Amino acid sequence: MRGRMLEPVKQNPLRYAAAAVLLGSVVGLALHAARRESAATRAARAFLAVLPPEKATKVRFPFASEERFNWHFVPKSRNGLCFKEMTAEEQKSAWNLLRAGLSADGVKRLETIRQLEDVLHALERGTGPTRDPDLYFVTVFGEPSDRGLWAWRYEGHHISLQWTVRDGKVIADTPQFVGANPAEVREGPMKGTRLLAREEDLAYDLLRSLSEPHRRQAILSANAPADILTGNARRAARQEDRGVAFADLTPVQRRILRELVARHASIRTPEGAKQRLDRADRAGWDRVRFAWMGGLEPGQGHYYRIQGPTFLIEFDNTQNDANHIHTVWRDFNGDFGVDLLAEHYRTSPHLASTNRP
Repeated sequence: MRGRMLEPVKQNPLRYAAAAVLLGSVVGLALHAARRESAATRAARAFLAVLPPEKATKVRFPFASEERFNWHFVPKSRNGLCFKEMTAEEQKSAWNLLRAGLSADGVKRLETIRQLEDVLHALERGTGPTRDPDLYFVTVFGEPSDRGLWAWRYEGHHISLQWTVRDGKVIADTPQFVGANPAEVREGPMKGTRLLAREEDLAYDLLRSLSEPHRRQAILSANAPADILTGNARRAARQEDRGVAFADLTPVQRRILRELVARHASIRTPEGAKQRLDRADRAGWDRVRFAWMGGLEPGQGHYYRIQGPTFLIEFDNTQNDANHIHTVWRDFNGDFGVDLLAEHYRTSPHLASTNRP
């Protein structure tokens, strides 16, 4: 029997060689496809793979679920799986997924926000809401794949980040909320920490550099709002088209404003941040306006916004004696990828309607 099985090989060595080459090609193509799988898809699949069924059920929602739009930034329980419920291996896998959508500095900023929960716990001595650096939730919407639609979210107190993926590429990564309380840590092991210092200091630099006429245009009110004006609305409302225009700034002031916008985008991957700035370039910087409300000196409650044709950035530092910052980036046509996907479906009628958001 053994001899009969080997006989065809002896009789047809060229056929055997061809079969071996074909098999090697198939294996090679499979390995090549695996290597080419996008970082986000690969990380999401790996994260889901380490979860037992009961945890996977908590973390997974359909892509078309309304839960995808249920975002917030206050300390409360969320849908998804929080770090407190994860094993060390699961936490490591979750962070690999987050790194697929963040810059290295963005990862550090998010970790600092979590550490500030311990600072608040010590300051409040149990009088405030639950403060726990492990009460941050990961949620996956749809089936991670380089074909079709899926999304993921990372959310907890002072963090709300989401990514929408189509055919392996992140097409939307807003709303983006990042906050800091305390904005400046004034005692304890983290004393001196200013998480959003650059976002605040650059805005002060720009305001102080303005001529008196331009400063009058920029300052809308002596009083700052108590929080970001758009809140956690599903769709951001355009604010009044007021403030000093980019077109009216000096070259140095323009550089500061562009650097400020880039700083808010830099929490994302370098590629993601570049995509945001490219969209701003295409829409035109001359229509971007910088507006300020509130006090003009550190320690006084203040707010600024940067609004262009396609995006809105809000920064508010008024709570806790102006030591508590909220920032948000909204895309008027891109939040959650809804409008981008709608346009895609309009121009690609062959796509199945079952994947629509």
